[in-house]
Amino acid sequence: SKEHLETVRNEQRANKQKPRYNGKCRQLTSSPDTDIKPVIRFKNPEVGEVIVRDLVKGNVIFNNTELDDLIIARADGTPTYNLTVVVDDWDMQISHVIRGDDHLNNTPRQINILQALNVAIPQYAHIPMILGDDGQRLSKRHGAVSVMNYQQLGYLPSALLNYLVRLGWSAGDKEIFSLQEMIDLFDINNINNSPAAFNTKKLQWLNQHYIKTIDPDELVVSLRDQYSQLQIDTTQGPELVKIITLLAERAKTLQEMAQSSSYFFGDTVQYNEKSVKKNLKPTIRTALTDLCERLENLTDWQAESIHSIIYAVAEQYELKLGKVAQPLRVAVTGGNVSPSIDVTMELIGQTRCVKRIRQALTLIGDSS
Repeated sequence: SKEHLETVRNEQRANKQKPRYNGKCRQLTSSPDTDIKPVIRFKNPEVGEVIVRDLVKGNVIFNNTELDDLIIARADGTPTYNLTVVVDDWDMQISHVIRGDDHLNNTPRQINILQALNVAIPQYAHIPMILGDDGQRLSKRHGAVSVMNYQQLGYLPSALLNYLVRLGWSAGDKEIFSLQEMIDLFDINNINNSPAAFNTKKLQWLNQHYIKTIDPDELVVSLRDQYSQLQIDTTQGPELVKIITLLAERAKTLQEMAQSSSYFFGDTVQYNEKSVKKNLKPTIRTALTDLCERLENLTDWQAESIHSIIYAVAEQYELKLGKVAQPLRVAVTGGNVSPSIDVTMELIGQTRCVKRIRQALTLIGDSS
């Protein structure tokens, strides 16, 4: 009974022994009373040892005296993990069991069950667990821990796969692998036996590499999903493939790309208060007004033509190019960070740019 087992465990703890089943029912010769719903235990060998021949850790030896008679079926008849995993592996003819080393202590029990069934024992490889940046086992408190989480955060499948295959495994100093290279080069003997720490900055570096090198057309659907999470309607704006081409060198993730480029959509933008205060000053009002009029009358809305107008206005008012381009950037995007402002404005479109500049002019305070 549960009460008996708890009494035994308390006595073992009091004697500074490891709490475990004491084998009371190993020699039962009759069925239990009908009012008792017993569990079913595996009668583990009491002598000898189990050698786990691990492809990563080498031979790991467990004494059978350390293994108690584990439960393989609960009182309601449902099987437990250690039985079901053995039966599944046997039924599916699994040749290699590759899993985290937190399962290593289950392995001798599973081997004993396999031997009792007189079936083949698969090869085992127990891989060190992944640690967080703080050296603790990776968990939800470290942030994203599932593949779907990383997809939502804007990481590419190829980047995450590349990072994970390199985490705890190496092929010389090579960092970037195609899928075929992973298949050709992977050797289980090169898996490290020590835990690997998950380095978010390294993953971001890899992700940025893939964003820069992959065909932009392949990223369109994923970027549209990122905009959707931000409730941004992308139907009224430039082609997403053009935004990707423009921003690929800058973004570490597609989420970052979407968050930093909302200004490509909508007639108006949200202005950053600090950027407005720093750049939209009364001294720029006349030049910005003139620039707006010239841009409105431009018949060739191309980056080169836009640049020529910006340069001409800066020259006319004896201003450095940046003293005109930066207030213009704030007026058009709402902030002080974007790709080249002429290329950015070409994608946003003439009507929207002019409307936004006029809106920005209303934010410029009096010179007094």
